[in-house]
Amino acid sequence: MTSDDTALPGSSRSIETHFALPPDRTEAVLGLLAEAARNDGQQAVSEQGRLQLRGGAREGVSHLLLSVGAELVGYAQLEDTDPVEAPAAELVVHPAHRGHGHGRALGSALLAASGKRLRVWAHGGHSAARHLAQVLGLTLFRELRQMRRSLTDLDLADPVLPEGVTVRTFVPGADDAAWLAANAAAFAHHPEQGSLTQRDLDDRKAEPWFDPSGFFLAFRGDELVGFHWTKVHSDERLGEVYVVGVRPGAQGGGLGKALTAIGLRHLARRGLPTVMLYVDADNKAAVSVYERLGFVTYETDLMYRTET
Repeated sequence: MTSDDTALPGSSRSIETHFALPPDRTEAVLGLLAEAARNDGQQAVSEQGRLQLRGGAREGVSHLLLSVGAELVGYAQLEDTDPVEAPAAELVVHPAHRGHGHGRALGSALLAASGKRLRVWAHGGHSAARHLAQVLGLTLFRELRQMRRSLTDLDLADPVLPEGVTVRTFVPGADDAAWLAANAAAFAHHPEQGSLTQRDLDDRKAEPWFDPSGFFLAFRGDELVGFHWTKVHSDERLGEVYVVGVRPGAQGGGLGKALTAIGLRHLARRGLPTVMLYVDADNKAAVSVYERLGFVTYETDLMYRTET
């Protein structure tokens, strides 16, 4: 439902704000994102953002559609769900319509909608995004590295699990609640991951890439103490360390390392040539662990924010 239609003076450009997109607008936005990804070599909107395009209204999420005349040429998503941090946004302009101020118009609309408390992702950290951040008065405060390594030469020692810990794969439905609780505990310091809900999990389970045989759960008795969820990007023949988590009480005993090795071996057995993962650049301990496993930085996503 449209909550705001903003006509920009001196042009046929307009921005509509929706809290839920009808199917035709959803498909138009997904088409715009696909065209931008083909041009840029990467997605301008994260997996979570793309999932939030579908399925009706979501608390704290709004969609800004920028059109010139009847043509959709830009999109932004604003998520205001973090109880502490400023609202977070992602935006994209169709490659054929860049250089005409549409990105700045979307950025200004996001600033207005967020009360000038805003965080914005620039996936890939391209120069145009850095320039837009400067124009909008935003400063860099977070770097998210994508790291990769070859799987064709994977030579890892046999995983050693802590005493009393066993590993099996995820059973959809039966393990949902336990995993959500373990995920929240493991990522209490990381709201983006730790706040995932049943709806978020269901969204991912409904995706074509979801495969429970690559979703490993570690138990001590009946307690789920850790997990490694892998993902396969079939079109790119690329594996992913999607998320590795260990409950605070089970950390420090080598469980995370063992789970990582189990997942990497699984992806290698699938015949995938390469694996990727995301890690915050300032998480020096995690970066060091992954470097020792042979990962190197492939590209970096940047997040900018208003001064606080």
